[in-house]
Amino acid sequence: MENLVISKFGGSAVGVDGVLIPTIIRRINELKKDSKVITVFSAPLTIYNGKQRSLTDIALEIGRMAEKGENVSIDILKKPYQKIVELIDKTLQNDCNRIIDSFLAKAEAALAETLQKREFVNETRARLLAHSGEVLMSHVMNFVLKSSGIKSEVITFDIWPIITDNNLESANFLATESSEIMIGVEKLLEGNDVLTIGGFIGKTTDGIETTYERGGSDRTAADLGILFNKKYNTRIDFEKDSAVLSADPRVVKEELESITHLSYNEARIAGMFGMKILDPIAIKEIVENGVEMPIMITDMGKPEKITTIERKLGEKNGHPLKIVTGKKTCAIVRIEKESSERLFHSLDKDKRYSEFVVLSPFTKDDIEFTRILFLDGDYVKRNERYILGFDSLASITYNRGVITLIGDEMWRVQQVASRASARIGEAGLNILNMDAQEETSRIIIIIEDSGDSIEKAIRAVHAERSKIKFV
Repeated sequence: MENLVISKFGGSAVGVDGVLIPTIIRRINELKKDSKVITVFSAPLTIYNGKQRSLTDIALEIGRMAEKGENVSIDILKKPYQKIVELIDKTLQNDCNRIIDSFLAKAEAALAETLQKREFVNETRARLLAHSGEVLMSHVMNFVLKSSGIKSEVITFDIWPIITDNNLESANFLATESSEIMIGVEKLLEGNDVLTIGGFIGKTTDGIETTYERGGSDRTAADLGILFNKKYNTRIDFEKDSAVLSADPRVVKEELESITHLSYNEARIAGMFGMKILDPIAIKEIVENGVEMPIMITDMGKPEKITTIERKLGEKNGHPLKIVTGKKTCAIVRIEKESSERLFHSLDKDKRYSEFVVLSPFTKDDIEFTRILFLDGDYVKRNERYILGFDSLASITYNRGVITLIGDEMWRVQQVASRASARIGEAGLNILNMDAQEETSRIIIIIEDSGDSIEKAIRAVHAERSKIKFV
């Protein structure tokens, strides 16, 4: 089978107003030497109110302002594209500018509709985000690639391959429906070396724009891998400013180790618990669809530095304690066991929400209770009435943080849980809960989320990592 690499370039890979696009061109030229390439683009970054911001975040802010009745301009949404056009061959600039104007006119119409209806939700929200961000970016990048002599084409919305359900703001990928309409994209790929597509955006079977949750461009790349896996020897490549390290380099400065291999399971857990590797739902969708393909996390500036993520690692597992990470603003729900089972069913079927972990249960007054660690406390706050509807006597505790040790083979480590907890104690932090088993891929330590407590705990545990001996 012919090789295919699906390469995702996020906002940080594009840089502010496209400053890193020359590096992207070099990477694409390298990737297409032995493969067809589908490039997935996030919305670019720009400077807004003196800060570096994603265009998606700016569009969301503008939409919420219009919802409140404020008259807002979309000029800021045009700024990064005006800079990127300077990289395009002069013979193509007029055509590119027409595309930009037509997309932003649709974005402006969505904004006007928001202002009129005082409602920034569903299709209107998706249209504003699609036409100002990811989809427009894929069209502009197609002109950039053509200007660099690359045989490329853009995947237009009329042949969009990512079909989702009708949950317009947090859509779910429909693999069967998507595979049934792939013919247009397949023909486009056959006739070109590189295709461009916007991430994060889907459409229903009726052609209505939808969006994934934030981080959805990762899911777009994974979903394309699922769709093309049977016809091409497919791999996914996430181009970032670093391959995976043993902790977040913004938190830990000393004794960081490059992680060359992760299992699907390790990467999914790391993503859930705070590491910016990839959206854990992307791996979940790959696994659920029975697909096995390598995922590469590539340091775009030093492409020889790669972390390879595979379903099973065999002898390539490395140090058993791969990653120490942490997550702020978590919440713990304590609920009767019988009620919790109904809640879990509803979260799965109705909300399609899975960003939680079930901790060890406890019994009080002969009643068994379940404890649930939600990794997004803001989600719990927004849905308090929904959660308490399953058990009015359930209790919710906010301001919790979680430190997580990750590694499929931590069972080989001597006293890892006790040594980690001791280091946290030495750092002056109080452990509120600990969830560890004899054989596990993760050890969870829960502390109060206040000040820099999570960062201190991560540094304390990671400092012990280099001293660990294992069987």
